[in-house]
Amino acid sequence: MMLALSIITIALIITGLAKAIRKTNYSYAQQKRTIITIVLVIAAWMTLVGVLAENGFFSNLSALPPRPAFVILIPLPFILFIAFSKKFKAVLQVVPPHWIIAMQAFRIVVELLLFTAYNAGLLPKQMTFEGGNFDILSGILAIAVAIAISKKYNPLLVKLYNIVGIVLLLNILVITVLSMPTKLQVFMNKPASTIVTEFPFIYLPGVLVVTAYSLHIFSLRQISIIGKVAAAKMQLQ
Repeated sequence: MMLALSIITIALIITGLAKAIRKTNYSYAQQKRTIITIVLVIAAWMTLVGVLAENGFFSNLSALPPRPAFVILIPLPFILFIAFSKKFKAVLQVVPPHWIIAMQAFRIVVELLLFTAYNAGLLPKQMTFEGGNFDILSGILAIAVAIAISKKYNPLLVKLYNIVGIVLLLNILVITVLSMPTKLQVFMNKPASTIVTEFPFIYLPGVLVVTAYSLHIFSLRQISIIGKVAAAKMQLQ
């Protein structure tokens, strides 16, 4: 199910991006090349992460930071580069702000899957909403905020949502690390959170967490872009 959720989430995002790219001033060739590049890069990343997980690369928790952290941290500079690039600015100018936030609703499904895994004895309680993981609120709030700003855009509300979402995401990441059998382990209850090092659960940090923080980054970047566009229009009036 984790693999299926990852593929469906990425497919929905790529579909939305493709629609946005077609609204830009890119030539048809540029649009096609950009979409194909996005698909190939994501496919290559998912394949690499999956193969490494199948070969036990992430299961070696003797080093610090734990190897699963690599699949979260490695994409971050690339996402930041994309978010602040001139080409992607053109995309963020045409993407509806509520769409970026609405996509975060996938986190509700993630939390339900984690709860299912806990009931199956695969995850510790603290990684679920019965423990210390409240990330399901990010998904629930995403729906409410998306509906609200689809009617009237409110940059403050968007900023607050993204801050709350990032804090909740960091919270579960810390809990996951502290539940692993490493020198940093704090939660000693069984089972440890080692399942996230295995296929297909490696896609939780490697795809879904990356997707969540990428959407936050893009949404926050969009606030600045929309603000500058609005200021420019005011000056022309």
